[in-house]
Amino acid sequence: MMIIDAKDLIVGRFATVAAKQALLGQEIAIVNCEHAYITGTKKRIIDEYFRKRRMGTWATGPFYHRQPDRLVRRMIRGMLPHKQEKGKSAYQRIMCYLGVPEQFKNQKFETIENAHITKVPNLKYICVEEISKLLGAKRTKGEYS
Repeated sequence: MMIIDAKDLIVGRFATVAAKQALLGQEIAIVNCEHAYITGTKKRIIDEYFRKRRMGTWATGPFYHRQPDRLVRRMIRGMLPHKQEKGKSAYQRIMCYLGVPEQFKNQKFETIENAHITKVPNLKYICVEEISKLLGAKRTKGEYS
């Protein structure tokens, strides 16, 4: 099992690693999803997520969650062939968590050095937790930890 600590990592960069490993058959757990970052200007990112939330209907979708762990998992789903059987089974092998669950407390976490936020040459990024709060998430890990 591969456990990725998403704290201070860029979502797209560590999500590609997670998607590839899941397609190869490895179980993936991503902890601290609320502390991951998305690069781009804040206005563009926020406008894009509000647009996605408004699309479709409550009954037919597409469905975009507000919780940070669900947002990250949905981003990873976009990197998988989720309509094919291999993509569905790979998506089931990926789990995202707010904070660090008890079952992973004493285990070694992996971090992806190429995905660290210090690799970004500018200051244009936003935290996933901040996006979730703007979308109306009822709770994030920071509120009950």
